[in-house]
Amino acid sequence: MLSIGELLANTLSDDQKTREDAQRQLEQAETNNYPMYAAMLCQELANEQSQQFIRSAAGIALKNTLTSSEASRRNEMVQRWLLVDEATRQQIKQTVLSTLASPDTRAATTAAQVVSAIGAIELPADNNQWPDLMKNLLENVTSTDNSHLKIATLTAIGYICESIDPIILAPQSGAILTAVVSGAKKEEPNQEVRKAAVDALYNSLEFIRDNFEREGERNYIMQIVCEATQSSDVNVQVAAFECLVRIMQIYYDKMRFYMEKALFGLTVLGMKNEDERVALQAVEFWSTVCDEEIELANEALEASEVGEAPERLSHNFAKAALPEILPVLLWLLTKQEEDADEDDWNVSMAAGTCLSLLAQCVEDAIVAPVIPFVESHIRNADWRYREAAIMAFGSILEGPDHRLLANLVNQALPVLIDMMKDSSAQVKDTTAWTLGRVSDLLIECIKPDDHLQSLVSALVLGLRDSPRIVSNCCWALMSLSDQFGSRETPSPTYALSPYFEGIISALMETTERSTNESNSRTSAYECISTLVQGAALDCFPTIQKLTVTILDRLDVTIQATNQIVGGDERLAHSELQSNLCSVLTSIIRKLKKEVIPFADRIMTTLLSLFTSATKHSTTLEDGFLAVGAITTAVEADFVRYLDAFAPFLYAALTNHEEYALCSIAVGLIGDICRALQEASLPYCDTFMNMLLQMLQSPILNRNTKPAVLSCFGDIALAIGGKFEVYLEVVMMVLAQASTMRTAKDANYDMIDYVMALREGILEAYVGIVQGLKSGEKAELLLRYIEQIFNFLGMTWNDPDRSEIIVRSMIGLIGDLAEAFQAGQIKQWFAIEFVAAALKEGRTNRNLPNGTREVTRWAKEMVKRASQ
Repeated sequence: MLSIGELLANTLSDDQKTREDAQRQLEQAETNNYPMYAAMLCQELANEQSQQFIRSAAGIALKNTLTSSEASRRNEMVQRWLLVDEATRQQIKQTVLSTLASPDTRAATTAAQVVSAIGAIELPADNNQWPDLMKNLLENVTSTDNSHLKIATLTAIGYICESIDPIILAPQSGAILTAVVSGAKKEEPNQEVRKAAVDALYNSLEFIRDNFEREGERNYIMQIVCEATQSSDVNVQVAAFECLVRIMQIYYDKMRFYMEKALFGLTVLGMKNEDERVALQAVEFWSTVCDEEIELANEALEASEVGEAPERLSHNFAKAALPEILPVLLWLLTKQEEDADEDDWNVSMAAGTCLSLLAQCVEDAIVAPVIPFVESHIRNADWRYREAAIMAFGSILEGPDHRLLANLVNQALPVLIDMMKDSSAQVKDTTAWTLGRVSDLLIECIKPDDHLQSLVSALVLGLRDSPRIVSNCCWALMSLSDQFGSRETPSPTYALSPYFEGIISALMETTERSTNESNSRTSAYECISTLVQGAALDCFPTIQKLTVTILDRLDVTIQATNQIVGGDERLAHSELQSNLCSVLTSIIRKLKKEVIPFADRIMTTLLSLFTSATKHSTTLEDGFLAVGAITTAVEADFVRYLDAFAPFLYAALTNHEEYALCSIAVGLIGDICRALQEASLPYCDTFMNMLLQMLQSPILNRNTKPAVLSCFGDIALAIGGKFEVYLEVVMMVLAQASTMRTAKDANYDMIDYVMALREGILEAYVGIVQGLKSGEKAELLLRYIEQIFNFLGMTWNDPDRSEIIVRSMIGLIGDLAEAFQAGQIKQWFAIEFVAAALKEGRTNRNLPNGTREVTRWAKEMVKRASQ
């Protein structure tokens, strides 16, 4: 029997069989006796005689038994650890704490991860299972000269602060702050210790709010961070500027004094630092300032619209700093790298992003100082200055008043179009992006008779260029389509009609490239989809020809499925099929009834696609969306395809691990029922059983469940009175779902989920009421009226209710009023929240006109009931 160390070493063997055997034995050891397995891993981590990589592997394996990104698995791990006997747990905790002092840096850092993983379980547990943890860590930092121990301990504190709810750590904020400040002071001789301390401070900022409220403590914290920005060690400087960014995010309201005294000067100097890592964080600081002040401006606008004062005020830091930071940002724009990878974040990219945010923040004030830079450098012999000038111009197009920009854009357009022929790929890339910005934000400046032909020609020419330029040209063309086209009722013709066929042809040629470098092929397919969605009637012949080409390409990919080897090739193949399905969906939705002649061919291809796809293929999702579009187009005639398609639909509905596919499949049930109406009845038993199983599934993502509830309403609408057989169980399910409430300290995700659940419940009720009324069986609902109104009352009294929910509530009240006789409904309108809801519907200008019509109808019902 191999030792734990030998097994861990074998997991890194070059021989596959050796690796698999070692992994299997480790998994068996974990399953058979977890306490012993955890203790052995801990001993190996602490073993100073063991090789570094084995110690590190032991620590990582131990940590991985304690935490998981998957919630259900993480809960199992928590319970398993808490069931380990007290003596073993204490031994493991003491051992990993002592390993923090190891001179083996990797082992000590891994021990810090294990300490954090155990702390994440035991600190929140009942009665706090590790009450002296923070005390021990504090002693490690303040009572030793061992720099290895200090660094590992501060790293552990950082991990703990990062992984545990701030509410749990708040009572220990004083001790944590003492530890990290002790290590971060300028008197600390070891800069690695100082770096670890500043990192820990960064992670602790969320839960030291009480400390930050006290001026003395706040001043000291800010002094420590500001001094760290001046460290001789660049790593400490970077960490300190990262800390300042986070402080500005969390504590903007407290920053006025510090901006005046230190931060303004420190960050401007930081932006000029020759080390790019420092400059990046200093630029990010001002991007964060702009983000905060844009949000504050939006809050102030919303408050003024309802006649209230905003809760928070902007200090206008960005506007005050504009004369100092703008020249630096423009200078940084010229610091591009010749062969920079588009995925690498560099200082010129950061400056462009900051400049864009600055324009949104200070608005008109940015135009006058930027334009001279643009005019001076747009024809510069150095490509860096030409590119910087175009980037600066494109970055200020959002924020300033359109009237201020209009004349400048009119003058710039011919120059920009001409620069799509520039010798520099970087210049052409940024020019295409800027033309996209103009198309997106200032479409009124593009005169179809003056600019459109040359603009489209330049962008189509760019489709033949490098992949990066292709992606930005596609975005510019998409912006033109969105602005000139209509996704609703198509007009007879539109501005892009003369160029439509040529653009589609060029894009299809672009998609024939063998690779998807810089996402260029996907961008081209997305552009085709967008153009189809916005097309006018005179473009339909081109779209019909495109339909055949897309189907031909899909057929080729299906035939090639079995010839694919390797994960990367399979991923690229799946992505191509998804792109083709997305275009097909757009075509179907655009052509509507005119797609019927292609329906048999489309369904034949899609069914072949589903047959060849694997259970976890993302292609299924896009293919299902295409089927949903077909059901809307052919309506009742879809019954011809349903028997062949049903097995794939049922498989998706039971594949609860793939919640995105499940959600689309649920939506498809609604599409099918709406299309077939009562002809869907033979399939409804299976639909209902599968939907109910989904609600009971312990592994299905909860965000799918609101759509399931809504789907009950779709089925009821389709089969009318025949829904009677499902009524009792569905009303019971809706009653159970109605009990879901948000706690006072609920996070935004939970609030959003509960609101979505209530929207689904309301949609179900509306469908059921309307369906039973159309089938002349509304009286079946009388026994559930109290249940419905209890739910409506609870929902109305929830301050988090949305306008969508209010609209649905009012609509449901109107449907109920219409379904019953006046004498039966009289008592409803005496209910306080009903009257309030109707008043809301009559007076809220933000609610759609249809809702106000419903409330007028409901008001008429009140009159009838009172007669």
